[in-house]
Amino acid sequence: MSDSILITGIHGFGYHGLFDHERTNGQDFFVDVLMHVDLLAASLSDDIEDTVNYGLITELVVNEITSDPVSLIEKLAGRIAEKILNSQEKALEVTVTVHKPQAPVGVQVTDIAVAITRTR
Repeated sequence: MSDSILITGIHGFGYHGLFDHERTNGQDFFVDVLMHVDLLAASLSDDIEDTVNYGLITELVVNEITSDPVSLIEKLAGRIAEKILNSQEKALEVTVTVHKPQAPVGVQVTDIAVAITRTR
């Protein structure tokens, strides 16, 4: 199957990280979600019940970014992927990319990101 839904740049301010200053000051996180979904029924019916609800997914992602801090963005990505699969039965596979553009590393970078794929 080659059908997919892509949501990019979901923004939230969170307190994830290994260092105390990350947990205290927080920073911006951006998440991309790629879902493999059979979209044949939705393309014929034009009915939201035949696809996934993008609004619910974006709210789920922001909630995960803004609550329950974790040390690693790998953990955050995995948690988001599992919650999407658990809440959206039509999503067969999901890839979640968590961007941490202000990651505290020793050199200047534009972005650091982790991508995790989970399948039903």
